[in-house]
Amino acid sequence: MSRIGKKPILVPDGVKVSLEQRSVIVEGPNGRLVQQLRPEIEVGLSEGGKRVCVQRRDDSRAARSLHGLTRALIQNMVIGAAQGYERRLEIVGVGYLAAVQGTVLQLRVGYANELQVPIPPGLKVTCPDQQHVVIQGADKQLVTNFAASVRALRKPEPYKGKGIRYQGEQVRHKEGKVSAK
Repeated sequence: MSRIGKKPILVPDGVKVSLEQRSVIVEGPNGRLVQQLRPEIEVGLSEGGKRVCVQRRDDSRAARSLHGLTRALIQNMVIGAAQGYERRLEIVGVGYLAAVQGTVLQLRVGYANELQVPIPPGLKVTCPDQQHVVIQGADKQLVTNFAASVRALRKPEPYKGKGIRYQGEQVRHKEGKVSAK
């Protein structure tokens, strides 16, 4: 039995969970999220919609592997609808900067041309200053995937540490060329 899968999900005040056919819908102050359910998994509401329980129909390998995953996805939806998720990026390097222009994130990170990254709907991207980017949204997967795709445009290099990194990320520095003796 999945230890994570058998834990009930507690729904905080201000968040509403509903089931329609084979999908779970979570609505809260930060937005509305929908997750399709696989046929191996059953989801039930109890205590007036304040607890969500995830169960599997049988003990097949697929059902066992999806049990904890489905519970974790629904938990992330509840947290996202209630509080939201946030990722912060730092831009390190001389002349490197970021700005938001409408629905486009503009990055100058050492290439000949400025990079234009379209911001997906459902995300709020701000730049408190030119070296920091804050990505906020209700969908954890969307927030983290967008942050990872922005970071992948110019990963921090190991010699000087220049590039885009998550806030607080430690970059291991390598020693440069050693002169011959």
